[in-house]
Amino acid sequence: MVGADTAWIIVATALVLFMTLPGLSLFYGGLVRARNVLSVFMHCYAIACLMSVLWFAFGYSIAFGDSSTGYWGGLGKSFLSGVDVNSLSGTLPEILFFAFQMTFAIITPALIVGAYVERIGFSFVLIFSSLWMLLCYAPVVHWIWGGGMLASGGILGDDGVVDFAGGIVIHTTVGMAALAAALVLGKRRGFGPAINIPHSIPLAVLGSSLLWLGWFGFNAGSALASGGVAGNTVIVTHLASSVSALIWAGLSWMRTGKPSIVATINGAIAGLAGITPASGFVSVEHAFVLAIAIGILSYRGVVLIRDKLKIDDSLDVSSVHGIAGIVGALGIGIFASTLINPAGVDGLLISGSLDQIWIQGVGIAVAAAMGFGGTWLLLQLIKHLIGIRVEPEQEDIGLDISEHAEQAYSDEEEFKLSLDEKLESSKKKSNS
Repeated sequence: MVGADTAWIIVATALVLFMTLPGLSLFYGGLVRARNVLSVFMHCYAIACLMSVLWFAFGYSIAFGDSSTGYWGGLGKSFLSGVDVNSLSGTLPEILFFAFQMTFAIITPALIVGAYVERIGFSFVLIFSSLWMLLCYAPVVHWIWGGGMLASGGILGDDGVVDFAGGIVIHTTVGMAALAAALVLGKRRGFGPAINIPHSIPLAVLGSSLLWLGWFGFNAGSALASGGVAGNTVIVTHLASSVSALIWAGLSWMRTGKPSIVATINGAIAGLAGITPASGFVSVEHAFVLAIAIGILSYRGVVLIRDKLKIDDSLDVSSVHGIAGIVGALGIGIFASTLINPAGVDGLLISGSLDQIWIQGVGIAVAAAMGFGGTWLLLQLIKHLIGIRVEPEQEDIGLDISEHAEQAYSDEEEFKLSLDEKLESSKKKSNS
């Protein structure tokens, strides 16, 4: 099976990278206003490049290096020291395992982009994403996954916390980071229904579809083998997304009187994020039940956070990823079955029980605290060093012009004025 496993993880690695470029870029880009679409593309593209370099330099070692404490992997594998085609992770060349995990390190900070779009400087994106990946994401990876085939240690993993493909490691930390970012940044100018109208729903639908496709690599690839667990994971991933999408469509229909395609695609992503931690442990029928809970609770989370609490998490990352991931991770303690995953995790068989629910809850709480607290501290540091938000007139013009001197739709009247003319016009409005 060595050759088959290697071939499958090569494909899965490409699929997960495909989720960020172009999937997430199109999904987020379509949901923002026209004046900011290129900035979103630039954020995702730059993060993909920068995280690749940082994962090679330090991230992989922090996450999957050997540990004597269980808190971090050290720097022994920095710049892939000691990693070559002959070192193995199970049946995989370790260099391929590095590449697969690199795509996770790319998409995780890129997901947070959805919380702060339309009001931040590009230099902030580079600095924050770099520090967040190395100081927040990589340690949590080690705590839960670092006690696996490649390293000793991992304080949460050793205590029995399991996360098949990243519902705690990725979606919980991202969701809480998004909430912290929204609170520290404050609302966008003119916050309200008018600025939450997507400029290109077709782009967002296309992006969500590419994310859905790539998620098969994200979840099924996390089996790190081409066997039955990976096959089951593909089916439960697809079903959960379908169920959650239908629930969001139905709830939005009941709430507004019209079935919304934007709600539907967000529901699909919530279903994918929610089933991620449990996808290697639950049956198809239990995934169906779990997806119902994911769909309802993540939708209600948006209503609570954006509409009632008035927190400007621009693209609802805290609900679509955070709440969904938490529900799915707790679902392991309810629905996990050794019939689905008879090998378990590092020899530990995983099945639903009150003890496992408690263990999962502890893991979620620690990851949530790291996601929120670590993000809040980083934002305070960056805020005092270089600042975070662009000037009001730049925000009014849009980040495409003010940050990148480029525009997506040059034939539109909104973009016919030169950069200098727009800046001057905005300043006059601000002074009047």
